[in-house]
Amino acid sequence: MKHLTQSFSIKFEYPIYFTSAIFKKENTLLNDYLQQASPTGITRKIMFVVDEGVANATPNLMADIKAYFAVHNTVNLIPDIIIVTGGEVVKSSEKYFNKVLDAVNKHGIDRHSYIAAVGGGAVLDMVGYAAAVAHRGIKHIRIPTTVLSQNDSGIGVKNGINYFSKKNFLGTFVPPVAVFNDEKFLETLSIRDWRSGISEAVKVGLLKDAAFFNWISDNVVALVERDMATMNYLIWRCAQLHMQHIAGNDPFESGSSRPLDFGHWSAHKLEYLTNFEVRHGEAVALGIALDTVYSNLSGRLSNEDTELIVKTLLGLGFAISHPLLQVDGGESPIVSGLGEFREHLGGQLTIMLLKGIGEGEEVHEIDIELLKQAGEKLNEIQVR
Repeated sequence: MKHLTQSFSIKFEYPIYFTSAIFKKENTLLNDYLQQASPTGITRKIMFVVDEGVANATPNLMADIKAYFAVHNTVNLIPDIIIVTGGEVVKSSEKYFNKVLDAVNKHGIDRHSYIAAVGGGAVLDMVGYAAAVAHRGIKHIRIPTTVLSQNDSGIGVKNGINYFSKKNFLGTFVPPVAVFNDEKFLETLSIRDWRSGISEAVKVGLLKDAAFFNWISDNVVALVERDMATMNYLIWRCAQLHMQHIAGNDPFESGSSRPLDFGHWSAHKLEYLTNFEVRHGEAVALGIALDTVYSNLSGRLSNEDTELIVKTLLGLGFAISHPLLQVDGGESPIVSGLGEFREHLGGQLTIMLLKGIGEGEEVHEIDIELLKQAGEKLNEIQVR
C-alpha cells in the first residue's frame, strides 16, 4: 500500500525580560522589542486585556498605557482596553473568552498584530487561548503581575480555559512572542498572592535543583517579610529552571509524563472542590505536602528530607492540611482527582514523587491506604 510521510520542525524562541515600571515613558524596553519585531511596511496594532484586580490596584495603569503608546508609536494602540475579572473565574466562564474574540473581530486584530495580557496566570491562560485560536494564531505578549505567573505559568507554553468543570479542558500549546516581568506589580500583591507563587518555586527546587530548594529554606524570613531582592532572585531562578525543562524532550507534553506537576494532581481537584477559595499556589503547597509525606511513607524519601520540606512550607505560611484532602475510602472526593488527572495526561496515570530533595521518581499507582495515612499525619502536624 502506498503512503506519504510528512516531517517538519518549527523553532520556537521567545525572550523573557525582567524590568521595573514597564509603562513608564522613559522605559523603552517594550517599544524596543516591538520595533525590532515589526518589519517595515506593515502597520501593526496592539490590543490590551487587563486583569480587573490589577487595574484596581494600579489606578493609573490605563492612563499610563495610553501615554506610553502616545510617545512610543511603533505599533498602533487600540484605545479600547479590555478589563476582565481575575482569578479562576475568568477561565471558567466562556463570556470572557468571547469578549476577547469579539474585540479581535471589532478592531480588526490580524496575525501581524498583538494581544497583550496584563494580569495573573488565569487571565494570561484565557487570553493566550483566545490569541491562539483567533485567526489560527495572533501574536501574544504576556505581562505577568503575580509571583506565580512571573516564575511559572506566565513564562511557559500552555494556554487554556476550564470546561465541563475540569481544569484546562480546552487549551493549546502555543508560546507567547515575549514575556515582560515587571517587579512593580508585585508591590501591589496581598500577602496571600505574594506567598502563593512561592509554592511553584519550592516545587521546581524539589524536582530540579536541591541547592535552590535549600536557598529557599534558608531565606524563608526574607521572603515572608517581602524583601524584593530576594523575591526577584526566586522568580529569576525558578523561571530559568522552568525554561530549561520546557526546552527538554517533550515541551508540548505529548507523552503521559508531567514531571513538573509534582503536587498538582490533588491541587487541581482541591481548587474545584473549594470553588477556588483555595488559590492555585496554596493548593499546590498542600499537594506538595501530601505527596512529600506519601513519598516518605512509601519508603522513598528520608525522614530528614520530609521534615525539612514540611518545615519550609510551614515557615512560608502555607497550610499543609485541608479537610478535603483527608481520605475516607476509595470514594473520597479527592481520590477521584487521580482518575481525572490520568484523563488529563491522556492515558496512563503518572504521578511524580520524591526520592530525595532534587530527585523525583515517576509512579503509576497510588496506594489509597498510604494516601489516607499521609493526610492524617499532615493533619496532626497542622494542629500542633
